[in-house]
Amino acid sequence: MTIRDQIQSALTEAMKAQDTVAVGALRSALSAIGNAEALPVSIVPSAGAIESAVAFGSGESDRLLLDDDQQREVVEKEVAEREAAITHYDELGRSDASEKLRAEVATLRDLLAGRPHEA
Repeated sequence: MTIRDQIQSALTEAMKAQDTVAVGALRSALSAIGNAEALPVSIVPSAGAIESAVAFGSGESDRLLLDDDQQREVVEKEVAEREAAITHYDELGRSDASEKLRAEVATLRDLLAGRPHEA
């Protein structure tokens, strides 16, 4: 089971448990993986007037396929960004925001360690 599959499974469970913090963290991680798989704009061929008509598949483009290690790296970067934000919020005295981010970090760390997250 890939990291993406694990996130999707954990997201389903978090939604059932109505754990809004975990849902937000997991959705963010899925989005980050999806963004990492998007091709840079310079690589995507431009659509001409005829090709740009709205039709089935017209909005689809080729995507990179990240392996499990690369997906894990993306999630680890998400954790690192949140940890940096926690430090910043603590310096500003925003304990409410830093506590939310700590809960998100715990969710993502549990996922990376293969542990089930407890709501």
